[in-house]
Amino acid sequence: MATKPATQVEKSAAVVVIEDAGDPGYVSRGGHKLAGALHAFSEEYRQGAGAGQDPGVRPVPGAELKVAGRLALDAGASTGGFTDVLLRAGAARVLAVDVGYGQLAWSLRSDERVSVHDRTNVRELTLERIGGKPVDLVVGDLSFIPLGLVLPALVRCAAPGADLVLMVKPQFEVGKERLGSGGVVRSAELRAEAVRTVAGRAAELGLGVLGVTASPLPGPSGNVEYFLWMRAGAPALDPADVDRAVAEGPS
Repeated sequence: MATKPATQVEKSAAVVVIEDAGDPGYVSRGGHKLAGALHAFSEEYRQGAGAGQDPGVRPVPGAELKVAGRLALDAGASTGGFTDVLLRAGAARVLAVDVGYGQLAWSLRSDERVSVHDRTNVRELTLERIGGKPVDLVVGDLSFIPLGLVLPALVRCAAPGADLVLMVKPQFEVGKERLGSGGVVRSAELRAEAVRTVAGRAAELGLGVLGVTASPLPGPSGNVEYFLWMRAGAPALDPADVDRAVAEGPS
């Protein structure tokens, strides 16, 4: 059985595709990334998914990430992998925001719990543009822009006590001149620096860090990515948590 694209087979071998019974069938592979972060940060999510085992991540003691019943904002929704995960986890409503148009999967676009905001630059987002009500939870998967440039807009749209779970993509944080071949950040120190940089910008906006974990899947080019769980008034980022996430994540 071949489970990797690089598996070599005979030219005469018959090709039979077998469906993975354990695959939840998210609308995009991005769903697996957010699901991994929720599994790391949220006891509620682990219990709801029937996967209550210790994920090995140590968020700030006493902190709990809730999804069920909350108004959420998906920044950079694209096909909707993150939106899909949020709805399955019980989010009351998801505002799916993307600068593109028509990318959101039809199953989500036609869901009454989803409000679609296409052709919307997250950097210019305001409460008025999303209906005037601050959101309880922000998730984000943004490309080609440092997170520090969009954090002010996301904070403007967040309610007091809101949680922000954002994916840090080192390839868009460290500068083009520091990228390796294929646009991949291969240095563990540079990846850690990217996470610290985003957390530092968030701190300037009053956000502390409740948890940090590596994404269970790399980006399309092989870049290792990380999730920061932030909240206003939370403690400052512990550098040891970044080092652990980098060491324990994909290499």
